[in-house]
Amino acid sequence: PGFGFLSENSNFAQICDEIGIKFIGPNYKLIELMGNKSKAKETMKAAGIPVIEGSDGILLSKEEAIQIANKIKYPVILKASAGGGGKGIRIAYTKEELEKAYEIVKKEAKTSFNDDSIYLEKYIENPRHVEIQILADEHKNCIHLGERDCSIQRRNQKIIEETPSPVIDDKLRKKMGEIVIKAAKEIGYQNAGTIEFLVDKNKEFYFMEMNTRVQVEHPITEMVTGIDIIKEQIKIASGEKLEYNQKDIRFSGHSIECRINAENPNKNFMPSPGTINGLHMPGGNGIRIDTSIYSGYTIPMNYDSMLAKVIVHGKTRKEAICKMKSALAEMVVEGINTNTDFLYKILENQNFINNNYDTSFINKEFNL
Repeated sequence: PGFGFLSENSNFAQICDEIGIKFIGPNYKLIELMGNKSKAKETMKAAGIPVIEGSDGILLSKEEAIQIANKIKYPVILKASAGGGGKGIRIAYTKEELEKAYEIVKKEAKTSFNDDSIYLEKYIENPRHVEIQILADEHKNCIHLGERDCSIQRRNQKIIEETPSPVIDDKLRKKMGEIVIKAAKEIGYQNAGTIEFLVDKNKEFYFMEMNTRVQVEHPITEMVTGIDIIKEQIKIASGEKLEYNQKDIRFSGHSIECRINAENPNKNFMPSPGTINGLHMPGGNGIRIDTSIYSGYTIPMNYDSMLAKVIVHGKTRKEAICKMKSALAEMVVEGINTNTDFLYKILENQNFINNNYDTSFINKEFNL
């Protein structure tokens, strides 16, 4: 179980199935279905989840993209069907921008995913990025563990996540949760998964994608619910029934996660491989660190930039922010550059503190 390339590789899951190894995750057919963003959108629409206007499946030509954009009005967004990790995405505000973006996204999709199929959607301006965590067993039981707000992003890559989302109230949480559970049951989903939404200024929400794996930010859900999601994945894969009903799920306090990346914010976030020659991790009540680095560890040139996740839990959002600032101030990684100070600046930003932010926050506040 986990996140990474194999966790969402339907071919790998199929091979496991064919040779009698239980894959800790959903059936390979569902991984394949949900891994293709355009097919996933069609499936979720049929299951009753609100979706954003756009192309019905993949685009067959640039002319089709222009025709659809004229119908649903600009701005629009082009996305790689097999996309993920913020790659293969371009926004177009005019026909000229769309024509240029079409070729770029096709090339990026081919390079990144070996699949140049792309689709088009109406671009929801200044939304919140909110995802719902689910657990579903092999006995048709399914629950949700609340939402995570992942709106603090740089180039479509999440860097800070929090739960509960400051824009989701109990009524909306219940509505979103019920819709997600219904959809998961209709497609026969099993194991841990996450359904991601864009939430607009009117609190209307639209399906964006489904991740058929545990996510990087899953620890904050574990902090507020007390449920070990990885443990539950393994139990589900073992054929066990969920021990919880929806009414058993309680949310306690507020949790925030910061992703510590090996990059230099002062040089346009240039990658920073190298050897760590000094390391001190924060600790204390309500602080959790997920990492595999150590003093003497060498980060190679071809690498995933994420070094560690700092997760905190507080009674309130204000307390969680204070605790995270304390943790980041205590953290020392010598020998390479990290984004730790940049994350601290976000936590000090008054708009972040006042919950006045959306997915464009970093662009607006830091001109990035």
